[in-house]
Amino acid sequence: MQQQAHTPPTQDAGATVEEFLRLVMIPDPVAASRFVAPGLVIRFTGGRPMRQPAECSAFNATRYAWVKKKFESTDVVAGATHEEAVVYNTGTLYGAWPDGTPFEGNRYVDRYVLQRGLIVRMDVWNDSAEWLLVRAGLAAPWPTEGAGA
Repeated sequence: MQQQAHTPPTQDAGATVEEFLRLVMIPDPVAASRFVAPGLVIRFTGGRPMRQPAECSAFNATRYAWVKKKFESTDVVAGATHEEAVVYNTGTLYGAWPDGTPFEGNRYVDRYVLQRGLIVRMDVWNDSAEWLLVRAGLAAPWPTEGAGA
């Protein structure tokens, strides 16, 4: 009898998250759903609770004319059990606001918990709300990197 090698859950977790994100950003939430477990818990920007990738795509459609992610890093760490992995994907958003004005450099951090290779939890943070406050004249623009004295 041949024994199967145990594949650590962290081995493919980063690739799983990157493919999930690629599909969500198309947007193709139906295809993205194959990477999530039943009972998925999503906490989107502003603490908005969601349960399905389609809800993320629908929310993004109200905030942006279109939006994509430029990955800077995907970091995988062991989870609380041997069947769990935690993935952090960071980078910047680029796209266009609903009025068509382009943007880029909008920072984001996404955190995923995977169990047995499927996403069970997703937390999303980004600077879009800050950018929208500036666009609405409710906050002062901040200096860009390298600017100042």
